Amino acid sequence: MKLLRYGPAGAEKPGLLDNDGQVRDLSGHVADIAGAALLPDSIDRLRALDPATLPVVDGTPQQDLRLGPCVGQVGKFICIGLNYADHAAEAGMDIPPEPVIFGKWTSAITGPDDDVEIPRGSEKTDWEVELGVVIGKGGRYIDEADALSHVAGFCVVNDVSERDFQLNRAGTWDKGKGNDTFGPTGPWLVTPDEVGDYDALPMWLEVDGHRYQDGSTATMVYKVPHLIAYCSQFMSLQPGDIISTGTPPGVGMGQEPPVYLKGGEVMRLGIKGLGVQTQNVRRAN
Repeated sequence: MKLLRYGPAGAEKPGLLDNDGQVRDLSGHVADIAGAALLPDSIDRLRALDPATLPVVDGTPQQDLRLGPCVGQVGKFICIGLNYADHAAEAGMDIPPEPVIFGKWTSAITGPDDDVEIPRGSEKTDWEVELGVVIGKGGRYIDEADALSHVAGFCVVNDVSERDFQLNRAGTWDKGKGNDTFGPTGPWLVTPDEVGDYDALPMWLEVDGHRYQDGSTATMVYKVPHLIAYCSQFMSLQPGDIISTGTPPGVGMGQEPPVYLKGGEVMRLGIKGLGVQTQNVRRAN
């Protein structure tokens, strides 16, 4: 099942994508794709619906019908750094002995095709295609063996990053990770039964048609169950929290010489089975 949110920014409605690529409205069944709607019992109820009985939403998704972030009311946007062996190598950094955790502010979250804004003063805005894990059932001190039962679904995340803010501005990575528009999420939340082998999903990112990232979740160092269990040692995980699990090689910082976004580019990225995002890049006013 592919769950989504459609409509104008800030006024999105819940929906699902049917097998014909049409959006069906879920407003009669859930208020939003958020919070309690992501609990296992709620997901099961939505899965039991016949999409043909749901109202068709006019428009083609990601063309003349805007999709918002696939999850609403996100409480925590948790990110994992240096979690791909080949990306750590291109960054010239060692594989960390434990997962590196940092946060993106929830105000960074945007729809999958909304513009990405380069912040004032930025010279090193970069891209990162990532697998997002959305929590359904919350918990603390989650056992790794039970971790996948806490997953509502998976999605695409572009962990947009300003490298100078991140690495050189006398603080934690968060300074370069949480700027407005730095968290395109979606286009849809895909439930685990439709994802298949989440440990071997091809993922890619292009800028102006040039493919910079062409990797796979197979090179992830710390796998999804471990990340869920690990994060739950330090915080309670709650329905709608997102864990963005790291990026494969090919980021702008890793090019020779480095390549950064200047404004005017088009980013396009995707993960097999989870959809595609397209973002125009513009500079802040």
